[in-house]
Amino acid sequence: MICLGFEGTAHTFGVGIVNSDGRILANAREAYEPKKGGIHPREAAQAHSENARKVLDRAIKEAEIDAKEDIDLIAFSQGPGLGSCLRTVATAARALSVWLEVPIIGINHCVAHVEIGRLTEEAIDPVTLYVSGGNTQVIAFDGGRYRIFGETLDIALGNCLDTFARKVGMQHPGGPRIEKLAKESGKNLIDLPYSVKGMDLSFSGLMTEAVRKYENDEVSIEDLAYSLQETAFAAVVEVTERAIAHTEKNEVMLVGGVAANKRLREMINLMAQEHDAKFYVPPMEFCADNGAMIAWTGILAHKSGEEQKVEETRIQQRWRTDEVEIPWRNNQ
Repeated sequence: MICLGFEGTAHTFGVGIVNSDGRILANAREAYEPKKGGIHPREAAQAHSENARKVLDRAIKEAEIDAKEDIDLIAFSQGPGLGSCLRTVATAARALSVWLEVPIIGINHCVAHVEIGRLTEEAIDPVTLYVSGGNTQVIAFDGGRYRIFGETLDIALGNCLDTFARKVGMQHPGGPRIEKLAKESGKNLIDLPYSVKGMDLSFSGLMTEAVRKYENDEVSIEDLAYSLQETAFAAVVEVTERAIAHTEKNEVMLVGGVAANKRLREMINLMAQEHDAKFYVPPMEFCADNGAMIAWTGILAHKSGEEQKVEETRIQQRWRTDEVEIPWRNNQ
């Protein structure tokens, strides 16, 4: 079986093609980059519409397949995400499904991040820290679902970094620029709000105070970037560590766009070593939003008996990770 997967929850339009053996045949993508400020949903959706055909053609060419003859299943990111972007991608997926006369299945974006990591890293049952511009969750499988052991109560970690960067005059995306400034710091740790509430996290106060200190010219931007990173990362490491202690799992996986940050990787890895746990990070191609993760999760769901009619493929903008049944892991 060959599945073609569409991803388009936010700024990235991706098309991945994967077979039932887990071989990734293609993984093409185009990312919308705002000229100013953060992601504008309507502009991102328009960019997806403009990029859809060329990204699809590129993926089919890369996979060296005949779309009409070889594709057996269409999968798409049904949620969570930006409504206008999700609708654009769902429309493309439905149209291709009808034209090819093949089944269609909607996939939870967050679950797909976990599954592509398990595939590429051969992880079996990890506690997963998923950190991106739109999501911050600590996830582990239990009782037939991916349970959320901790999550942000306000803004995501990636959003915290990007918003701070934007407010101090950096271009989007801000995360890599903050990481670069942090490396240039004298490692003077500035006192910033540290909000871990039980197993949940809050980053809005941290971001607001960091911006205030910058605007009041109280500290250097390098030390501020360093302190923002250290404070935010320490919080997600703490919650992930508690989840490991609670679940007694011996694998830790880091996924999502913020997984590109080397300091975050270092902190999670050190924590994992202290718990004798293996640490995994997928290649960045699969940490960032991508179509291959949707295609692979589509195969897992379809082989487990999951089916959808076209009229059942309405987007679910706030589709939680722990609302999804995971039948393909029922034997674990």
